[in-house]
Amino acid sequence: MNMELLMQYVTYTLMAIGVLAFLTAVIVQVIKEMPGLQRIPTSAVALAVSLILCLLAVAAACQYFKIAVLWYYWIGSVVAAFLVYLVATGGWERVTELWHRTKYNRK
Repeated sequence: MNMELLMQYVTYTLMAIGVLAFLTAVIVQVIKEMPGLQRIPTSAVALAVSLILCLLAVAAACQYFKIAVLWYYWIGSVVAAFLVYLVATGGWERVTELWHRTKYNRK
């Protein structure tokens, strides 16, 4: 795998995370005041929406690119859903804070 192809995949992945995080935030803002969801914490609703959107995105991508759906795609989708959830709920600051806590300094 050459570097250009790798960078293209990384770019597509970051773009997908951004789009899914935006959709998660918009959907949560719309549905969080629904009668059945008022008692549930907003972060739990955001996590559920993130999980659903990521699973649907993997299914749609496999259908569009005519790829066979394999079991580890679903596990990767669930892992990616937590990252999408963090970005959608403003948790990016938490992620960077954890990164800085490791005291990783490039010199």
